[in-house]
Amino acid sequence: MTTEQLPPGFETLEPFVEHWAVDSADDRLKRRLNSSESERVAFFNAAKDRLQDGLTHLDKKPFDEYDDDENRLMQLFLSFAHIALAVEVQGDAEPKHAEGARHMTITSAPSSGRLERS
Repeated sequence: MTTEQLPPGFETLEPFVEHWAVDSADDRLKRRLNSSESERVAFFNAAKDRLQDGLTHLDKKPFDEYDDDENRLMQLFLSFAHIALAVEVQGDAEPKHAEGARHMTITSAPSSGRLERS
């Protein structure tokens, strides 16, 4: 028995939650850098067909009203954005292009966890 971790309708993305739904931009970068090309391609192919539906779903309410399932869906699509260039353009040359990124730490980004309303 599996426990759904995403909103209804996004079941095809469930296998990717554990690896790709992470809190910060730095975590997403690390996942991209430490994943294989086949892992990136599998996630990319599954997520690209659900992107528009996912964004439509997420646009229905403000960030600070997302439940945990919606927050994970947003995290998945933020990870998708991190790997899209690697899959679409860089392909098997991605490790060469990413070498400099291995030595950088992202300390702040608008997507670093849940947004807080002031």
